[in-house]
Amino acid sequence: MPKLPVLNSKKLIKIFLKEGFVVDHITGSHYVMFNPVSKKIITIPYHTKDLPKGTIHSIIKLSGIEIKKFR
Repeated sequence: MPKLPVLNSKKLIKIFLKEGFVVDHITGSHYVMFNPVSKKIITIPYHTKDLPKGTIHSIIKLSGIEIKKFR
């Protein structure tokens, strides 16, 4: 399994927007994104610090996107 890079919320949101996700709504400090093709919904916490690798991995797993695209 490839290593995950250190990402902050802004970078992660940009990647998902390029992959076809759209921002459904924002609740507090969390972005809820939706992919109209795959019907997948993901929630990304929006904080200024880098996200923990476990959190990034869980979000990627829920999205159904290959980890290779996050290198």
